[in-house]
Amino acid sequence: MATRRKSPAAPETAAAGAIGSPQYLDHLKKINDIYYDQIRIADQKAAYIFTFMLAFLVSSAEGRGVFKLQRYLTGDPLAIALSAILALAVVVSLVSAILVVLPRHRATSTSLYWGGWPANREVFLTANASLDQAYLFEQYLGNVDNLSAINRAKYRFVGFAFRGLLVAVVTYVLLLGAGVSATSLS
Repeated sequence: MATRRKSPAAPETAAAGAIGSPQYLDHLKKINDIYYDQIRIADQKAAYIFTFMLAFLVSSAEGRGVFKLQRYLTGDPLAIALSAILALAVVVSLVSAILVVLPRHRATSTSLYWGGWPANREVFLTANASLDQAYLFEQYLGNVDNLSAINRAKYRFVGFAFRGLLVAVVTYVLLLGAGVSATSLS
């Protein structure tokens, strides 16, 4: 009868303080780097959407016109409905883009976050003195958990901003197709 050998890469338990194979720590480091990159990408996407929406409002009389009360008092029902949808889409897109880049605060932090360094400095020095490899694993794991939560929040708002942008573009085209212009409703 053959006996099963335990894999050297599989630790008995992470809670026991062993980190297992160094490949797992390397993998956590890679995940950490990727999540940082994804945060930067989310911020860039939000900046592009925000810039596009501001440029649209500055350069388009029709775009600015949807924020004028006169349009809603004297326009035809189709123009009023499309204008309201466009205004709402622009506001949702701009607010969502701003919410993407707002700082995120987590209840817990690791030594990898500059804001958490004062609370983690002594623990880091103690772990370093004892060459505690489990400490490194736990810090990267905690940071990955935090970055994952931040990414989920950021990309949720990126999705709202992008959908708002799409609705704004489609509604703008419909307004133009319906023959509505800012000068005709002024």
